[in-house]
Amino acid sequence: MDLGLTSKRALVLSSSRGLGLSVAQAIAAEGANVVMTGRDADTLQAEVDAINAKGVGTAHAIVADLSDPATPKLLVQQTREKLGGIDILVNNTGGPPAGTMHEADVDTVRDQYEVMVLRVMELAGLVIPEMRERKWGRVLTIASSGVIQPIPNLGLSNAIRASLVGWSKSMANELSGEGLTFNMLLPGRIATDRTRQIDTVNAKKAGKSIEEIETGSMTQIPAGRYGRTDEFGSVGAFLVSERASYITGSQIRCDGGAIRSV
Repeated sequence: MDLGLTSKRALVLSSSRGLGLSVAQAIAAEGANVVMTGRDADTLQAEVDAINAKGVGTAHAIVADLSDPATPKLLVQQTREKLGGIDILVNNTGGPPAGTMHEADVDTVRDQYEVMVLRVMELAGLVIPEMRERKWGRVLTIASSGVIQPIPNLGLSNAIRASLVGWSKSMANELSGEGLTFNMLLPGRIATDRTRQIDTVNAKKAGKSIEEIETGSMTQIPAGRYGRTDEFGSVGAFLVSERASYITGSQIRCDGGAIRSV
């Protein structure tokens, strides 16, 4: 299937590794031109070079840190300089520290909310006007299965990311009639460094090995395994494509069936 992404221009946040990288790779493989961001210049450039070596879509690197209030405007400005405009925005941020909600420090909550929610809203606000002018745009926000079924020991993530659900749905209600779509992609347990980090924390807390934690997690997933990043990235590429023009305001699960609700 031709996804209609050839020459589309995409900004993918936090895409030097993990879930963000998988979406950037999948979009570029469909012929899109992608700006990728990350804090580690060497890691980011290596992934950009790997995409460009394949000779399909092109990739560009911008070192950026969403904890800096100046980042949204600079990032959009630099992306426009490299690509000429932005058709697709993929929102992705790092996760907050693991832990229970009742033990969360209010300053940590405030800082994480600013990075994970306010920066995302600001970035979207900067790129949506040009999407509206063209009558075409895609805003995909990567969150977590925890916004539907809260994940134990990830209280901050469950609470903060839930804010983006209402935001994305509201934007879809307001602007989908103008050719824009707003969707959320919710990963379950995908095999990434972040998942390994969470498993390590849970293993230490439970007095178990990481392998025991992983095995226990897999028994709770109907698919019987952790997901692959390429599986996740493929879903992301479809959701920002021309072919997904009638999908908006949705929360798409990529979780191997782990969320128990219908």
